[in-house]
Amino acid sequence: MSQPRSQGLRAETITLAHGAGGKAMRDLIDSVFVEGFESPELQKLEDQARLDLARFTTEGDRLALTTDSYVVDPLFFPGGDIGKLAITGTVNDLAMGGARPLYLTCGMVIEEGLPVETLRAVVASMKTTADAAGVAIVTGDTKVVHRGAADKLFINTAGVGVIPRGIDIRADRAQPGDKVVINGFIGDHGTAIVDARGEMSLENTIETDCQALNGLVGCMLDVCPDIHCLRDATRGGLATVLNEFAEASSTTITIDETAVPIRPEVRGMCELLGLDPLYLANEGKLVAIVPAGQADRLLATMQAHPAGSSSSIIGEVAEGPAGRVVLSTGFGGNRIVDMLVGEQLPRIC
Repeated sequence: MSQPRSQGLRAETITLAHGAGGKAMRDLIDSVFVEGFESPELQKLEDQARLDLARFTTEGDRLALTTDSYVVDPLFFPGGDIGKLAITGTVNDLAMGGARPLYLTCGMVIEEGLPVETLRAVVASMKTTADAAGVAIVTGDTKVVHRGAADKLFINTAGVGVIPRGIDIRADRAQPGDKVVINGFIGDHGTAIVDARGEMSLENTIETDCQALNGLVGCMLDVCPDIHCLRDATRGGLATVLNEFAEASSTTITIDETAVPIRPEVRGMCELLGLDPLYLANEGKLVAIVPAGQADRLLATMQAHPAGSSSSIIGEVAEGPAGRVVLSTGFGGNRIVDMLVGEQLPRIC
């Protein structure tokens, strides 16, 4: 026999009892997660989500599965929060393979003492973001750890989607002559996190670019089903993605520094702090490598979408030393753009 529904969560902060498996934990799950996510599948409180296979087989011929964990500091930052980040990050990982994201899981590791209202705010953000992206949170898990064993809140989300027939997006498909396209300004997320931490006493209006990209990718595939490579430029930024493509495809990729969209505020903060915007994290930027003959049409489609209004062609793929990325600078010279070594900013996603 199933346990009776709780009468509501009265605690103001999370305690170890909320992870112990008893009534306090049931109150937390019912009051915060079940009510907050409003997911019919989640409301059944089974140990697994039971999903209809027909939806998968009618929409494609392959499943896409991904998982990621989110440990951003602070939990809330200009334009976003850890909850929004967890949903968009997992949705985007699915979309980068051409998949249509369908279902997500949510695992939370909560530090003892976290205010319940903070957790509710994160859950509300996750619900809003998931609805906008057209995905459902269907199962989850909750753990509570002692004070000091975690930093407020860690979230793991896994996602599953379906890849339509005929889509073949891989990091090793870049070919000489292909064009490199990006959907907007780089470095916004990393810069917003620096500002939110308040360690530099800087004032700016930069917000994270955190956004779901599955809608944009769907429009891109409608006009260019033969996208060769596609990846979101998160940790390690644009430079890391390009190096991954160049190495996997055994090609050289050349980009034009003057064509890479960077906000003046981001450029200014990078100059002040000694950061390179090419390596700054993004949470709403994708890099596509596409056949040259389809690049202009694809660019117009991207620019017509809200998530790609500042899209631009920033470079091309060439024959040359395998795994090399070359930046043509505004001064007329060239420099090698290597993979990120070490870290520029910790705890950004």
